[in-house]
Amino acid sequence: MGFLGEEEGISRLGNGLIWALDPVDGTANFLHDIPLCGVSLGLVDQDTPTLGVIDLPFLNLRYAAAEEAGAFANGTAIRVSDAQEMQSAIVAIGDYAVGENAEERNRPRLALTQELAARVQRIRMFGSAAIDLAWVAHGRIDAAIMLSNNPWDTAAGVIIAREAGATVVDLDGSPHSMTAHATIAASPKLVADLVELIAETRKAVVFARNIAE
Repeated sequence: MGFLGEEEGISRLGNGLIWALDPVDGTANFLHDIPLCGVSLGLVDQDTPTLGVIDLPFLNLRYAAAEEAGAFANGTAIRVSDAQEMQSAIVAIGDYAVGENAEERNRPRLALTQELAARVQRIRMFGSAAIDLAWVAHGRIDAAIMLSNNPWDTAAGVIIAREAGATVVDLDGSPHSMTAHATIAASPKLVADLVELIAETRKAVVFARNIAE
C-alpha cells in the first residue's frame, strides 16, 4: 500500500491502494487561530478515492464516507443541497496563489471571482479544501471551486461530496480524479453552468493577455 502526503510526497508504493493525508489542511488558518482547519485522510484506489475522513477538531465535526455507503457528519447522514440556479447559490472558492508567479497564476482566479460575484448569492473563501468539499456534502454551501488540485487536499473530500450526492468534476466537466487539473464540486444542477462560466472566464483571460502582448 502506498502513501501520499503534502510533506513526504509519495512513498511505499504497493498494490494500487494509496493513503492520501493532509495532517493540517488550512495551515494558515491554524497558525492564526482560525478554527477552519482539520485533518484530511483519503484512501485512493486506481486514481479514485473510495474512503475518506475529515476531522475538524475545533468545530467538533467529523465527516466520513465510503464508496456506495453514503456520507456522514458525526454519524448522521448528510446530503448535498438542492440548489437549482446560480443566483441562489453560495459558492466557495480556493485560496489565491502566493509566491513565485502569483500574479500570473491569480489572473484566472480573480477574473472568476468577479464573474461569480455578479451571478451567485454569495462567495466564500474558507482557506481549506477539506472544509470546502465537506460543506458542499453537508449542504452548507452549494458549490466549491478550486483551480488547482493537490490529491492530499481533496481525496477525502471528493468521496465525501460524491457520496452525499454532489457532482465532482475537472475543469472540462469530466469526472474528477486524483490527476485532475482542478476540483469543482456542486449540487448537480449547478455543475454545467459553473463549468461553462469557468471556461468562458479562462478564455477571456487568455484573450486579454494576448491583446496586452
